[in-house]
Amino acid sequence: MTYLDSDKNKEFIGNGKVNSNGETLEVFLNNYDPSKYQSPCNTVDTLVFTYIEENGQKKLNRLLLIKRANHPSIGMWALPGGFVDFKENLKDAAIRELREETGISDIDAIQVKSYGRYDRDPRTRIITTAFVTLIKEGEQNPNAADDASDAGWFEIHTKELSDNVTRLTLTCKEKEEVIAADIKHEDYEVAGLMATNYSTIEKIGLAADHGEIILETYNMIKDAVY
Repeated sequence: MTYLDSDKNKEFIGNGKVNSNGETLEVFLNNYDPSKYQSPCNTVDTLVFTYIEENGQKKLNRLLLIKRANHPSIGMWALPGGFVDFKENLKDAAIRELREETGISDIDAIQVKSYGRYDRDPRTRIITTAFVTLIKEGEQNPNAADDASDAGWFEIHTKELSDNVTRLTLTCKEKEEVIAADIKHEDYEVAGLMATNYSTIEKIGLAADHGEIILETYNMIKDAVY
């Protein structure tokens, strides 16, 4: 039995020739062992930003975080997210996990990028894909459930400590929570294309590399929103 059904497999038949082992696509797929290679696990995380309107313009206001109810990083604040089911599209997984952990639904989201440093999670090799959405302030009220013990809206503040280090501070006044991370960012060029590498120097109260994901996404969208 193959991963996809026979009709879907026809899309991958190529030029219809056999491979070096004399196998057609059908025979190759029936003989294929997906456990031959150790594969990473895939997760998704969703950044839900709120906005307010001032003088007819949208302005970023707060970010939704959940408090982790289980290991790793138990008791720390994180982006809502979780594992992708085996036959589930990434965005579907992001919206599902957001709903399961916070009760927020009826939203759409845009894929930002993937984060895959090998040591970002102690359980196993986990690659996460971040999504972002923007909703009007007060439009949705989160209720923690599933892997989240709490949920709250955090104000976002950034301060440049040096040319390439930013302090990200997230404050939830309702819960009297303040969490922060000092994040190094280095621009680099590849064949004329510019990009920025983010890495955490120090953090307080934030899980894993979520400070990096938050700061990078915030920098991506803040100018577009303002």
